[in-house]
Amino acid sequence: MSETGQIGIVEHAKPGLHGGPMSNSSQTGATDSRSAQARLTVQCCVVGGGPAGMMLGYLLGRAGIKTIVLEKHADFFRDFRGDTVHPSTMQVMQELGLLDDFLKLPHQNVAQLEGLFGTTSIRLADLSTLDAPCRYIAFMPQWDFLNFLSGKGKQFSSLDVRMSTEAVELVQGGDRVSGVVARSGDRMLHIEASLVVACDGRHSITREQAEMPIHEIGAPIDVLWFRVGKPTGATDGMFARVQAGQFMITLDRDTYWQCAYVIGKGQFDAVKARGLDAFKARVAQMAPILKPHIDDVKGWDDVRLLSVQIDRLTRWARPGFLCIGDAAHAMSPVGGVGVNLAVQDAVATANLLYDKFGGSGPTLAELDRVQERRMFPVRATQAIQVAVQNKLINRAISDAQFDPPLALRIVNKLPFLQHLTARVIGLGVRPEHVQSPESKPV
Repeated sequence: MSETGQIGIVEHAKPGLHGGPMSNSSQTGATDSRSAQARLTVQCCVVGGGPAGMMLGYLLGRAGIKTIVLEKHADFFRDFRGDTVHPSTMQVMQELGLLDDFLKLPHQNVAQLEGLFGTTSIRLADLSTLDAPCRYIAFMPQWDFLNFLSGKGKQFSSLDVRMSTEAVELVQGGDRVSGVVARSGDRMLHIEASLVVACDGRHSITREQAEMPIHEIGAPIDVLWFRVGKPTGATDGMFARVQAGQFMITLDRDTYWQCAYVIGKGQFDAVKARGLDAFKARVAQMAPILKPHIDDVKGWDDVRLLSVQIDRLTRWARPGFLCIGDAAHAMSPVGGVGVNLAVQDAVATANLLYDKFGGSGPTLAELDRVQERRMFPVRATQAIQVAVQNKLINRAISDAQFDPPLALRIVNKLPFLQHLTARVIGLGVRPEHVQSPESKPV
């Protein structure tokens, strides 16, 4: 990438540091006068290169909006991130003309979701019945998904994706956010933007600096993520396993099993105190297919703790600033819908705002329309997640004997109910469709 990126904006490098109204040397990391600074102006600055940020950047760049996406890491390679691409996201890919190339990436397809309660098998959802281009969930490493969007976005001269560039300060004047101060190595970048969109996750620094109000919902569980090698030819269609006070998800990733072992909130230290061998024995007892390679878990460093939280902002916007994706609403891993909700947020944001960047950019009323559009799907999805956590998962890990609930036994018997659960998981509540245009090259 050239020094000015892809959007053709002139940057002025100068010695020294002149921060925005909220910046200071301790926060930006500038330590001496040798640190360089540059300034640029865009229409939209997207903070965070996750699913929401990369999809929004792609859509706005596609629509001809001068957009910069800031990703603090040098690449997208991060393990134990959401790897489920649902039919709703693949519908968006089709609408963008990207689906055929997207499906060439390595992935695994799962059309039926089944759970094993003791020795009783329950079919939870049948996605093969959906009216969608792809009637299955695709399991794909998130870094492949993000690299794909980044690569396809290079065709748009109005889109600039900056890796190793971390937003460290919002620039504010009065009540309005007018840009971002970012750091790339020892170089400071001052970005003036009509709109800053926070897509920097559930621990968003920009959301915190903007003092956005959060409604904490909470969760009674945490999740331990780890992987176990998969013997050639081994297969197992079970998605969820419940047995003797334990709950675990196993995802077939072709050459390995991705595993999520559910524990009570704050119980990781107690699990570790019982010893790694005891943990591996319990896992292998729950899922015998993991036993041949369970020693791939060589230490606790191979087990990652995901502290589950559910929350949402009560206000997503203020003048010049908007939060979407996990920065607006942290989701539980239940259903694996986080990536797909983030993509839906991005599509709705582009639909509502792509033609609002004339003059000083979108008004607060126009930004509020994003929350108005997306709050119902978020509330509904979180309500379902809370019900599943409290009435199914938390009870399952608390009770030594836990039979399949009546509701799940009914779903198992009635295919039309498996279709309904598939719609909720695969398409979500009120799925979005691409309405933002593709600008024609001049």
